[in-house]
Amino acid sequence: MAWEVFSIIGTIAFAISGAIVAMEEEYDLFGVYLLGIVTAFGGGAIRNLLIGLPVSTLWSQEMMFQIAIAAITVFFLVPHHLIKHWNRWGNFTDAIGLSAFAIQGAIYAVSLELPISAVIVAAVLTGSGGGIIRDLLARRKPLVLRDEIYAVWAAGAGLIIGLQLLDGDIFLYALFIVITALRVLSYTKHWKLPVRTLKQTTETESNNTTIKIDTNKRAHR
Repeated sequence: MAWEVFSIIGTIAFAISGAIVAMEEEYDLFGVYLLGIVTAFGGGAIRNLLIGLPVSTLWSQEMMFQIAIAAITVFFLVPHHLIKHWNRWGNFTDAIGLSAFAIQGAIYAVSLELPISAVIVAAVLTGSGGGIIRDLLARRKPLVLRDEIYAVWAAGAGLIIGLQLLDGDIFLYALFIVITALRVLSYTKHWKLPVRTLKQTTETESNNTTIKIDTNKRAHR
């Protein structure tokens, strides 16, 4: 039961998330539907490839495609003044999709009796794969590669489910709320993982090279 619920929640959330990005980029109606569908089902397709399942299993989810199309249609027809804070809606629907699909992917991997490492990978790819494809098609830097904490929450969900620390649908729903809340806090409170950059070093080396060249020119005068 929980698997179907999370599939529906994730499909609706990521379909709307893709539609929001498409509307931000001023895509036409076809582009809005295309990006919404790709976002909703891209993560599952990548997961199936890596755990050895045929991608064609997605085509058996006819109801999910209908739900995604309906969600995109409703959102496209919503009056503009109701979604004027589209950036907040986009982040929130993405957080819901990440949480729902991470849990759904982990449950799916556990049902196939895969090892804990595969469960974590399935959670991360299902939760973030659609968003990665969405951002790449929109020529944006994927959220998973930005400095805000993103895929770590999906990995955490996969770890908890893979270890089977708790059992039951109520636990899974509670985990969904927690993961969603943590993702929302990540972008509202600007929680970040440590970053190490080479830009400063490169600039310093470039400046030193320039100084050496100027010194050599003066010496030859």
